[in-house]
Amino acid sequence: MGRYVARRLLQMIPVFIGTTLLIFLMVYALPGDPVRGLFGDKGGSPQVIAQLRHEYGLDDPILVQYWNYMKDMILHADFGTQIASGRPVTDVLSDAFPVTLRLGGLAFAIELVLGVGLGVYAGLRAGKAADTGVLIVTLLLISVPVFVLGFILKWIFADELNWLEPNVNDPTNYGQLLMPAIVLATASLAYVSRLTRTSIAENMRADYVRTAIAKGLPRRRVVSVHLMRNSMIPVVTYLGTDIGALLGGAVITEGIFNIQGVGGTIYQSIVRREGTTLVGLVTILVLVYLVASLLVDLLYAVLDPRIRYA
Repeated sequence: MGRYVARRLLQMIPVFIGTTLLIFLMVYALPGDPVRGLFGDKGGSPQVIAQLRHEYGLDDPILVQYWNYMKDMILHADFGTQIASGRPVTDVLSDAFPVTLRLGGLAFAIELVLGVGLGVYAGLRAGKAADTGVLIVTLLLISVPVFVLGFILKWIFADELNWLEPNVNDPTNYGQLLMPAIVLATASLAYVSRLTRTSIAENMRADYVRTAIAKGLPRRRVVSVHLMRNSMIPVVTYLGTDIGALLGGAVITEGIFNIQGVGGTIYQSIVRREGTTLVGLVTILVLVYLVASLLVDLLYAVLDPRIRYA
């Protein structure tokens, strides 16, 4: 196991470098100049603009900028400076990421509990009315766009019923984060439910399940010990990759509920062409994806003892 983990960590290095380089090239290929954007419509003198570009290293070749960025990030944990505010990007990250981590963590819990629960419920009743009902509900959840669902829930629960706040004023309050977390988790919840249902229904017909039932084992033990562990491998794979998607895909949700997290910061960075901030945020998301992928692979051996890593 230790050799496998070491090998996977070494494989992450070229993946991380290649991904961040691609992101860096894409971000700095965007039209516009963030330095000129500081002066608005009035514009600034060419001398001042040239001086600021030199100060932020924007006059260097793109590969030199990337080398300096990676060197400072790895050696000093320095992601650069935000041009618009002059704040270190690490400060921007420290403000934005805890908010999105709370939102994403709550959304992930909703996705895990409801998605797996509905999937198991439908899978054990495959072909029956309950299975059809879950199928219809998940199709509706997948079909409704996130921004439409967000405005519908705000109108019902905030404007009409006054049960919840329409916007998040305190990002540490999980009660205020509940509605945006539900919106963020909706599509993933539906996919987890359908994936779990399919896996459960297929394994219900497997020989080892029939053997366990023939031995007279209680149904609860057959489902919880034998059926669930073998059915969860594809679900765990999806959940592992969805962790990063929840953190990076919260742009629309955070915009609807006025949450100042990673999504809102990414949107503002794109609008202002704050390449340094945007690359720093996406770099962290890449690391989250890589770590989540490794953890998912290690969970396979826990779920299925037949899986061994050399």
